[in-house]
Amino acid sequence: MENKFHKSFGFEEVETLERQSRIRRVFNAVAPRYDLMNDLMSFGIHRLWKRRMVRFVQPEDGPRVVDLAGGTGDVARLLARNTARQVIVCDASEAMMRAGKPATSGPEHRLEWLAAEGEALPLADKSIDVVTIAFGLRNMTRPEASLRECVRVLKPGGRFICLEFSKQVFWLRPFYDLYSFFVIPRLGAFVAREPMAYQYLIESIRRFPGQNAVKALLEDAGLENVGYTNLSLGIACIHSGIKPEKE
Repeated sequence: MENKFHKSFGFEEVETLERQSRIRRVFNAVAPRYDLMNDLMSFGIHRLWKRRMVRFVQPEDGPRVVDLAGGTGDVARLLARNTARQVIVCDASEAMMRAGKPATSGPEHRLEWLAAEGEALPLADKSIDVVTIAFGLRNMTRPEASLRECVRVLKPGGRFICLEFSKQVFWLRPFYDLYSFFVIPRLGAFVAREPMAYQYLIESIRRFPGQNAVKALLEDAGLENVGYTNLSLGIACIHSGIKPEKE
């Protein structure tokens, strides 16, 4: 499965370190206006999607959460709000995390910030109750390795919840493609002054496998009770799974 998924991204001829470096440059470049661009590109809908994902985390799920590819901490703040949870924002881009720290509000004392690659998490085995990741799986250098790391750090019975772009219903795709390829790069040029970075992000969305392929990927990583919920006609999708109680 790893080779097939890797090829679906077109990475078979790209060195891992080179891709890591490219992704880091992209997010370092867009960090100062990343949240603003997300609001403009999605008309604010990404915030509704993230709130929906956070509702998948149940009160009984436990107190220690990692938000992988957590960027500026917007999801982490939602996770920590009105709870006693400790939330670790984990991201490979220190620039993204720096962009989020000055604008903090709410339960900042329950947020920790950890610079790390998703493929090598500096966390102990079976130490985390929930792992979340919003729009970050497709930007991992090796998504399969990242998922295996998520399963490793989860406690037995712990939950993995992923929000990611996905495959839209067939009749929406032509309109979505027009918007993606012609509007978003121009917004990136005008607002963030990084058109090439947003061109890369659009390409990564286009290459990302569909709902059933990601479901199979989560199962291959060792999760059970895997399922998904489409949002906005499949533009985005919430994937979830549970680490088995017995390994």
